[in-house]
Amino acid sequence: MAQQSLDPQTVGTNGRRSLLRGLGAAVGAALIAPPLARAQAGPAAPPSTITQPPRDFSVNGAPTTYFTDPDVLTVDPVFDGLRQPNAPIQRLWTGALWSEGPAWNSVGKFLVWSDIPNNRQLRYLEDDGHVSVFRSPSNNSNGNTFDYAGRQLSCEHITRRVVRYELDGSTTIIASMYNGKRLNSPNDVVPHPDGSYWFTDPPYGAQLYEGTVDAPGGPANKAGHLNARLGQPPELGSYKRELPTSVYRVDKNGTVTLVVTEEQVPDPNGLCFSPDHKKLYVISTGQGPGDTIPGGKGDMYVFDVGGDNKLSNGKLFSDFMIDGVKCGPDGVRADVDGNLWVSSNAGRAVGYSGVTVWNPQGKLIGRIRLPEICGNVCFGGPKRNRLFMAASQSLYGLYTATQGAAPG
Repeated sequence: MAQQSLDPQTVGTNGRRSLLRGLGAAVGAALIAPPLARAQAGPAAPPSTITQPPRDFSVNGAPTTYFTDPDVLTVDPVFDGLRQPNAPIQRLWTGALWSEGPAWNSVGKFLVWSDIPNNRQLRYLEDDGHVSVFRSPSNNSNGNTFDYAGRQLSCEHITRRVVRYELDGSTTIIASMYNGKRLNSPNDVVPHPDGSYWFTDPPYGAQLYEGTVDAPGGPANKAGHLNARLGQPPELGSYKRELPTSVYRVDKNGTVTLVVTEEQVPDPNGLCFSPDHKKLYVISTGQGPGDTIPGGKGDMYVFDVGGDNKLSNGKLFSDFMIDGVKCGPDGVRADVDGNLWVSSNAGRAVGYSGVTVWNPQGKLIGRIRLPEICGNVCFGGPKRNRLFMAASQSLYGLYTATQGAAPG
C-alpha cells in the first residue's frame, strides 16, 4: 500500500483537519492507555477480575462461556474429563464477611455455609437460588458437613467445640475437651462410615474477628488488654488456650483420640478422606494466634489409615507452589476418583486464588480462577456434580463432569 504524503502543500483544508483529528486521537489514546499497555514501574493494585476484557461475575454480566469457561484451566489433559464443557463459573451470592465451611444437604437440596465474622450460617436453595440466614447466632461456626445419617456437624470457634444438630431439632456436643482441657477452635470435620468423626483443632478462632481471644494471660491475650467477654454470652469469654494444635478422632461412644500431633502437621486446617477411606489428607495453614511452635507453611500432608484407625506413613502431598506462586490451601474435598479439589489463597497474586485440582499422586491437573480468595469447597447438587466454592465475601458454583466422594 502506497504511503500517504504528509506534505501540507498536498493536503487540503479538509485533509488537514482529518489529519489533525487523527493525530490528536492517537496522542490521547497513548495518554489514557491502560497500565497493562505500558511498562510497569512497580506492582499494581490487584484488579477485581481475571480475564481480559474484565469479566462481570454478576447475574447481569455478559456471557463468558462459548464452550469452556476461560477461568477453568486444564493443566494436564486428564482434567478435560473432569471439567464440564459449556458450564460457566457462577457467582451465586455475595454479601458475607468471610465465607467458609460449605456443606450440601442431599435431602433438603440446599447448601449451608458459614459467614464467620457475622456469626451466622447461610443457606442456598437449589430450586430458586434463594439465600437466607439459616442459623444465627452460630457461635462463629467455621467448617460444616453432613454425616452418613444426614445430620449436620459444625465446628464452633467461640464455644471451642464440635456439635451435631439432630434430626429432632436438638443439639449434641460431639467434642469440647481432650484430656480434661478445652479445645482451641475446631476448624473442619469429616465423617467416617464407621460412625466416627475426625476434626482439626488450630487456634484461628482466638481472635476478635472470627471468635474471641483468650481470657487475660492466655497465649492469644498475654498482656490481658483485650476483653474476651465483650459481645459474648456470660458463660463464654473465660477460656484460655491449653492444647497444642492437633487432629482428633471421636468414636461413636464419645471417646476423643489424638491422631495427628502438632509436630506432624502444625496448625491443621482442612481435611478429607480418600474415597476408600484408606488415606487422610490434612492441610497445614499459616500460623495462628498464640502458636507455641511456628505455624504451618501452606502445605498438605497425606497419611495411610490403618484398620485400627491409626495413621502411618505421613508425608508431604504438595507444597502448592504453582508458577512460583504460593497457592495456600485451606479446604479440600475428594471426588470419586480420588482427585483432590483444594481451595486456594494466593493473596495478591490475582489469577491464582480459587481452586487447584490434583491427582492422587500429587500432580496438578487443573485450576479454577476466582476473583476472590477461596476458603473452602464441597460437592453438591442432586447429582453431587456441582462444586460449591465459599470465597471471601461470596458463594460460587461450577458444574463438573465428576462427583464428590463425601456425603456433604
